[in-house]
Amino acid sequence: MTIRDFIATTEAIATIGGLHYFDPDTLATGKQHDLDGLRFYFLGRGGVLGDVEPEVVGSAFGYWNPALITKMWNSAKQRVAPREAARLYLSCAHQFGRKRFGGVEGLDAFCAAGEQVNDAIEPAALALYAGYRAEPLPDDVAARAMHLCVILREARASAHLVGVVASGLRPRIAHAIKRPADSKMFGWDDEPVPTDDERARWAQAEETTLRQLEPSFGVLDDAGRQAFTTGLDTMSAALG
Repeated sequence: MTIRDFIATTEAIATIGGLHYFDPDTLATGKQHDLDGLRFYFLGRGGVLGDVEPEVVGSAFGYWNPALITKMWNSAKQRVAPREAARLYLSCAHQFGRKRFGGVEGLDAFCAAGEQVNDAIEPAALALYAGYRAEPLPDDVAARAMHLCVILREARASAHLVGVVASGLRPRIAHAIKRPADSKMFGWDDEPVPTDDERARWAQAEETTLRQLEPSFGVLDDAGRQAFTTGLDTMSAALG
């Protein structure tokens, strides 16, 4: 199995690492702090960047309409400090992990492998990932496994955004190629039709993303790869 073949088996990170965003328990926690689901998402996910301007958040998120980011970020941070919201949001991820993965076996080995990958990632230019990486890992294994899924999801997303920009493609167009049905959800009213050249640039962005990920995922030996994929499979199965 090549490193790229291995990376292809880890796609569940993208799903698992974002499951807490709009989980009912997360929404309830946000409501307790006067934050609706979308405001808690922006402030909670972006709060690792600190008390910054919305343009900074937009540069790290990449694909959202800047007007929506400005509205959500500025109104949310008047209610809760960004770093406080980020830690609260991560605590919701930890609770999600405890709730859904508390009975999953083999997560110690998954966490050990995930930490190896995380430690090997070069955080330069990956601002959102770097912010999450600076937060401490929880001690209990179910929460720790979820935390690793969250930060490795951010690593891949940040690396892909670097690839998009490096290819000369506007993030708005990249999003229209990857997720054409989600324009409204991300605050856009327009529906651009990507050109063949733009689709070729998106393929270049994917290639650049993989080149960034290969060194870090490549640190695992066969046993580490097996533990990593088995952990993702068992967590996915626990979700039903």
